[in-house]
Amino acid sequence: MRWPALLCLVLPLLAAGTTASAAQPIRYCDYPVYPPISWSDGHEVRGLAPQAVRSVLGELGYEVTTVVLGNWKRCLLDAAEGRVDVVLAYRTPQRDDGLLFSRVPVLREEVAIFYNRRKPVRFDRLDDLASYRGGLLFGESYGAQFDRFVAEHGNVEWVSDSRQNFGKLIRQRIDFIAHERRTGGLFVEQLAGGENIAALPRPLTVDYLRIAVSRRSPLAARMDEIDAALQRRVEDGSVARWLDDSERGYRAMLAGDGVPR
Repeated sequence: MRWPALLCLVLPLLAAGTTASAAQPIRYCDYPVYPPISWSDGHEVRGLAPQAVRSVLGELGYEVTTVVLGNWKRCLLDAAEGRVDVVLAYRTPQRDDGLLFSRVPVLREEVAIFYNRRKPVRFDRLDDLASYRGGLLFGESYGAQFDRFVAEHGNVEWVSDSRQNFGKLIRQRIDFIAHERRTGGLFVEQLAGGENIAALPRPLTVDYLRIAVSRRSPLAARMDEIDAALQRRVEDGSVARWLDDSERGYRAMLAGDGVPR
């Protein structure tokens, strides 16, 4: 007869412990130079990526703190080593070592080759790029085949800032940039000389942004729940709406002072 009374005492304590555990702050790392996926208005990180992370993890009971580091490579390294809990990233074999990726993708992304109209680039197959000088951001990966190509040919200059990269392309210091088509198109709109930059219609690759969780994070045990919550937001149109809202917000900021921060 004492068991029911004991359970009445124990179960609320267990529930309280679960809630307390779920409420612990989660560190989300972002490098906000990829509008409309993530960007900064000078005060906070905005865009589809932080919105999706906060919404999905908020449903699971977590409080999300955004961490901004000096480049994307640092975000990936800190996530793999457990200093931050979550990022939004493409899945690669190398990243699998330290990260768990959602089965449900947040967004399909097409990576394009951007070039200067004054110096056209021929791209029918990957080897065609071997005779050109390219630009990439530190930490970027656009598939195992492209990564091997870059490592073998050594014809890419690495930088930490998209403005610097596209500026070099405008000044013809490099010949091409591999970049997400949507993000690159938005970015060159506000650059002096950007009218000379175009993207080839043939994509370099197509990949999918996913929620990536550090294997050392408490989130690692909740990937099924993350997938379920993300799937609901894809199906109810939330992800598409956040993407549209972010693009409008970014354009509005540019219209306000012409300079993204």
